[in-house]
Amino acid sequence: MEWRKLLSAERERETPGRSRSSDLRSEFEKDYHRIIGSASFRRLQDKTQVFPLDKSDFIRTRLTHSLEVSSLGKSLGQNIGENILKFRKNSGFTPQMKEDISHILECAGLIHDIGNPPFGHFGEIAIREWFMKNLPSLVFDGRSAADMLSEQMKQDLYHFEGNAQALRLVTRLHYLVDEHGMNLTYALLNTIIKYPVSSTGIHDKSGDIKEKKMGYYLADEEIFHRVTEATGAGNSRHPLTYILEAADDLAYKTADIEDAFVKGFVTYYTLQRELAPLERQQTECPFKPLEKLNQLYRRGLEKKVSNPESYAVKNWIISAQGFLISCATFGFTSNYDSIMDGTYRHDLFYDTFGEKLMDLLGDMAERHVFSSMAIYKMEVAESAILDTLMDKLVRAVLYYDTGRKQDTIDKRVVSFISDNYKNAYRLQAQGKDEAEKLYLRLLLVTDYVCGMTDSYAKRIYQEMNGII
Repeated sequence: MEWRKLLSAERERETPGRSRSSDLRSEFEKDYHRIIGSASFRRLQDKTQVFPLDKSDFIRTRLTHSLEVSSLGKSLGQNIGENILKFRKNSGFTPQMKEDISHILECAGLIHDIGNPPFGHFGEIAIREWFMKNLPSLVFDGRSAADMLSEQMKQDLYHFEGNAQALRLVTRLHYLVDEHGMNLTYALLNTIIKYPVSSTGIHDKSGDIKEKKMGYYLADEEIFHRVTEATGAGNSRHPLTYILEAADDLAYKTADIEDAFVKGFVTYYTLQRELAPLERQQTECPFKPLEKLNQLYRRGLEKKVSNPESYAVKNWIISAQGFLISCATFGFTSNYDSIMDGTYRHDLFYDTFGEKLMDLLGDMAERHVFSSMAIYKMEVAESAILDTLMDKLVRAVLYYDTGRKQDTIDKRVVSFISDNYKNAYRLQAQGKDEAEKLYLRLLLVTDYVCGMTDSYAKRIYQEMNGII
């Protein structure tokens, strides 16, 4: 792979007279403005990061998380770009490419979660499990729906994935000017494709990070191939995807601990106790996490702050982020050749001093937050909402656009679905056979559900169940 192609500014629909425009922004800076002006991006303010429907103005939403990933991604891009220039890792790499990388990562951070359904990652699990439980018994016109669909169509539904939905949303569903969605640059689109494999190409035990999940639906396969051919990435990960993933992992693993501290799931003393074994194991690590936490606590006491524990934890998060940024930078630059030839199989923290700290933070969040009774209770409620929405919406779309009669309620339920999504369905359904249309109607349901905010999903569930 080579940077000139990887940073492709090509789009699905080219703007006439682009070279003669008086607009001095780069194509990647234009992407930024397309994203922040979109309704899909604004909806992230009412989507869960960890704590759904939280009333606190401190706890992160998908919007604030995405802004943090955007900022961290841009910083990492600047660090890595400067390193490539300074050590002449690539003779064709220019200062302008460094700027372009930073802008692409800034944009990618904003949209990396834009396809996620309401209620965070649990929402993805609930949708997958609904299809696994209900698709085998779904009947269309006297035939088994599962038998009608191809293997890849079924696997798309069984492995429903917010990352694949993000690509679909920005390329098709954001119907503002035409069928090309936000019409973003190919370099940006390729950066958000974390897993350049189809649902039938998943090998989560292979040890290759790119094969853990699917990156695109069969319905969007042509777009995937156009993008990856233009950038030259093919079936390899785009190099910037590693940086985006590192920014995402860094943002949520540190933020989850901070949010958990504010909500009372984790205390200063919990963090202190958890960090002690790590510090004993990594004696050569330049960042001493426990020593730093204790130092910040003492500084809080010296400053006579009202809550030295809070002062220590929140400032420790900032220090840890700075250290982990340097680890991710090292992870990319030290594996530069294998990343560029498409053979690197790990994340950027792998085999760095930051790897064990990242693992610990993720494990702490799992044990102290995600496995807590409070989160379990919320997830049971969220499951009831999503199961009901999926039940009613799938039934409603089953005979939509088939010429067969729908009952009165089904017609009304279909009317709830955004015209943007129905327009995208009709465009894709042209010339397709019955099985392909059925598959696209099932995607129409997930398109609509993923476009919902947490509050809207809760409200429409209540309305559908007569809870006024």
